[in-house]
Amino acid sequence: APPRASNGSREGAAGTWLRTQLAPGEAIAAQSGAFERDPQESSTTDEELSRTGSPGGRGGGGGSSTTPDYGEKRLPQALIIGVKKGGTRALLEAIRAHPDVRAVGTEPHFFDRNYEKGLEWYRNVMPKTLEGQITMEKTPSYFVTNEAPRRIHSMAKDTKLIVVVRNPVTRAISDYTQTLSKKPEIPTFEVLAFKNRTLGLIDASWSAIRIGIYALHLENWLQYFPLSQILFVSGERLITDPAGEMAKVQDFLGLKRIVTEKHFYFNKTKGFPCLKKPEDSSAPRCLGKSKGRTHPKIDPDVIHRLRKFYKPFNVMFYQMTGQDFQWEQEESDK
Repeated sequence: APPRASNGSREGAAGTWLRTQLAPGEAIAAQSGAFERDPQESSTTDEELSRTGSPGGRGGGGGSSTTPDYGEKRLPQALIIGVKKGGTRALLEAIRAHPDVRAVGTEPHFFDRNYEKGLEWYRNVMPKTLEGQITMEKTPSYFVTNEAPRRIHSMAKDTKLIVVVRNPVTRAISDYTQTLSKKPEIPTFEVLAFKNRTLGLIDASWSAIRIGIYALHLENWLQYFPLSQILFVSGERLITDPAGEMAKVQDFLGLKRIVTEKHFYFNKTKGFPCLKKPEDSSAPRCLGKSKGRTHPKIDPDVIHRLRKFYKPFNVMFYQMTGQDFQWEQEESDK
């Protein structure tokens, strides 16, 4: 568990370090509560959510395109809580190929935006399941939402949590690329990344940068959930070895390893694996055009400064999780 703040407050080591070390002479709001919601992040409407539970809607999992009209709606026992642009959609689509998993296709945003609607509303969004099947949903913004751990814990303290993480530098660029595709008039990545370019002060309040300070957000979750209830999936390995990562996910969820290498086909054009049913001769199902976008060219000096900025947080994150994601090694190889 991360070191707790000596004054008894919720701020942990990552938050304190961020405030005191990164920008001398300039205070950076370090609490997750100060995190501003990215206005470009897609919002799920009630209409879309009502469709997810209907036959033929996007709520069907388990290798079927429709939700059965038998079974019952249950609150989810497992959640994919983050991170944005980490590979959560790829993970959701892969785990939905498992016959014992049913998941909502759209993002309910219950624990961050729709909480006041109540648990019955949330339950109603879920697909029907049979006894023994797992109900799941994914909303990547939960990981950076201050209130989400407490709210999820009050729903069910044994909820299993999955976080897909990715090198924070490439994640930030991917995040920016998504926003740029919707708002071409926004400033360059270089302009947004710094509070002061001359002094090299990174703007940690910009959501694209802030989401990647994983240690800071994880401290908040560890106040409510033991590490054993959180699985960290490597976004990089989800591309290079999807079957290997899916084996860990299935083990974590207590499922038989049914989603294997037979389910994946590598698409050279997109640069990541596509999903297929082993017994099906139809074309593999790939993620939509919003995935695998070409990143804009970023000034190498900016990337170097960002790597330097993230390094202590990455090391802290490795220590907290007991896993080395080798992001620094990956960068030295380039």
